[in-house]
Amino acid sequence: MNLESPLDSLKGIGEKTKQLFASVGIENLGDLLRYYPRAYEQYEEPRPAAGLQEGETVSIAGRLTAPLSNRYFQGRCISAAACMDASGEIQLIWYNMPYLRNSLRTGIRYIFRGKVKRKGNRLLLEQPAVFHTEQYQALMSSLQPVYSLTKGMTVNMVQKAVRGVLVGVKLPEDYLPPEERERYHLCSCNTAVSQMHFPDSAEDLQIARRRLVFDEFFFFLLQLRGLKERRTKEKNCFCIQPGVNAKHVIESLPYELTGAQKRVWADIERELQGESVMARLIQGDVGSGKTIVAVLALLTVVENGYQAAMMAPTEVLARQHYDSIVSLLQKNGLPYEVILLTGSMTARQKREAYAKMESGQASIVIGTHALIQEKAIYRNLALVITDEQHRFGVRQREAFSQKGKTPHTIVMSATPIPRTLAVILYGDLDISVINEMPSDRLPVKNCVVGPGYRPKAYAFIESQVRMGHQAYVICPMVEENDLVDAENVIEYTQILRRTFGKDIRVDYLHGRMKPVEKNEIMERFLRNEIQVLVSTTVVEVGVNVPNATVMMIENAERFGLAQLHQLRGRVGRGNAQSYCIFLHAIDGAQVRERLDILNHSNDGFEIANRDLQLRGPGDLFGIRQSGLMDFRLADIYADANLLQAANEAVDRIMREDPELCLPQHQELKLRYEQLLDEQSEHLNL
Repeated sequence: MNLESPLDSLKGIGEKTKQLFASVGIENLGDLLRYYPRAYEQYEEPRPAAGLQEGETVSIAGRLTAPLSNRYFQGRCISAAACMDASGEIQLIWYNMPYLRNSLRTGIRYIFRGKVKRKGNRLLLEQPAVFHTEQYQALMSSLQPVYSLTKGMTVNMVQKAVRGVLVGVKLPEDYLPPEERERYHLCSCNTAVSQMHFPDSAEDLQIARRRLVFDEFFFFLLQLRGLKERRTKEKNCFCIQPGVNAKHVIESLPYELTGAQKRVWADIERELQGESVMARLIQGDVGSGKTIVAVLALLTVVENGYQAAMMAPTEVLARQHYDSIVSLLQKNGLPYEVILLTGSMTARQKREAYAKMESGQASIVIGTHALIQEKAIYRNLALVITDEQHRFGVRQREAFSQKGKTPHTIVMSATPIPRTLAVILYGDLDISVINEMPSDRLPVKNCVVGPGYRPKAYAFIESQVRMGHQAYVICPMVEENDLVDAENVIEYTQILRRTFGKDIRVDYLHGRMKPVEKNEIMERFLRNEIQVLVSTTVVEVGVNVPNATVMMIENAERFGLAQLHQLRGRVGRGNAQSYCIFLHAIDGAQVRERLDILNHSNDGFEIANRDLQLRGPGDLFGIRQSGLMDFRLADIYADANLLQAANEAVDRIMREDPELCLPQHQELKLRYEQLLDEQSEHLNL
């Protein structure tokens, strides 16, 4: 066996288990090793039964006061008992585990671990895990990995499979030469993988994560380097002259472009006529007007007889771009045909779209990843634009840029990344920043509050909905989890439905939903068929919903400042005053001071720089705070030093051995080629 072997080559993995793993993206043994824990459980000293607080996850050592009782209610078995220690007793409840009655005995000391719940006036442990004293003491000396699961999967199932790979498969040699590992104080990659899953200590976990984050950055930047080298050799083979379309549209707009928009548009217009192919990033806050600048470029290109395309990360956003561009063309009497191409279209619709693209009948093509599939052939593509750039990988960007005769490229991002990091992360692009907001845009009003404010927040959201507006509520978790004390989308939706009643429609959205489901929910929210949308951070890249005026973020302390600013950007997009409520569950001067930055600033780039200064190594036992660039572990803010180190390492290796021919770089060359093959295969699915 090797890491490319299918999952069922592992002992104990049958067809049913194989399908479960496949549902979370694990197809082979390598995928399994890269399925890192999302959290780690630390087993602390048992607590006294008296004095517990609702919501805590605790361990209690004691004896049962009487044998378990089993009763049945609505087809469900409920097992109950009481645990007594020196301080008092607490109730225990299990569901659908009738066999416990025969396995748990009175007089024996057990340790029960679970979340403290309140039922009426009493506290209890619901569905606690049961340990003998010796078992628990062994667990106290280690960190136990916890994985993201789907229905039917268990943590033990994943742990057992990972152990099987670590024991039974010979892992590849380290791609990084010893002198490079020593220079950056990195452990071997195989040690890192093993310790990431089963760390011997918190310190070992930090060391393992450091190496794996370095690797993520290293290969990302290596790909970026190859893309940049190819681009710098490309000459502009398109004859594009300034036309009347862009000028006419600018004059017809109901507002005047800001100075920053005019400056960036002048740069783009000049580069379209230059000797080399343009590769430019437009970076600007949500609402700063990046899209209209991109549309001016589209219109200039098609006026010169070429095609242009724009790719968005979601179907809903792609359709919104399509509708707004069609409307703009109609208002200005421009005759160009615009088509939409997305993955959910029928085979017939796709064939018709492909035919119009290949014949040149379609001047502007708007869509999702479908724009870069093999069947998407363009007649004379001269400009490609990607929106919300951080949602696309380097290979996706490259695949798009290879459609046609190396077209000009514009990528847009509303993510406020400090320039020192942006220069590295977008190393193949020239960077333009739109750092002014339109004068008619009302700034969002902010407040930072504790959980005691929640009833007032609910009342405020209800009042805004009664006025005809809509609201977002953000939770850090999809479902309830005993290990992470944070609000979750599923349970929160039920709470709000009970709070607001049937005449206010509350629904939820999260990343585990199928794309079709997510699109349907966002379309309904856009049409105001849903008034309150409870969601994870999946909405930070969303559609323009001008009617949404409230953004409430639960457990705000769990997110990075830049990400909180991104979420806030979902509101304040219409004419009505908008509001953002940052609700923190953990109180303390440090939390309040950090969140207060958002209370006093709506400038994304200032916030990003403060975020960079404030972030520590991150909370390794909770959720990852930043989802930028689609890294598994890396956080560009918390890991900024490692990003810079990886960039330095790539520079040195490629300067000394650009073809990776030296003996010490053979494993690196092999690993890099495998990565490119995997990504190419993924793009062509």
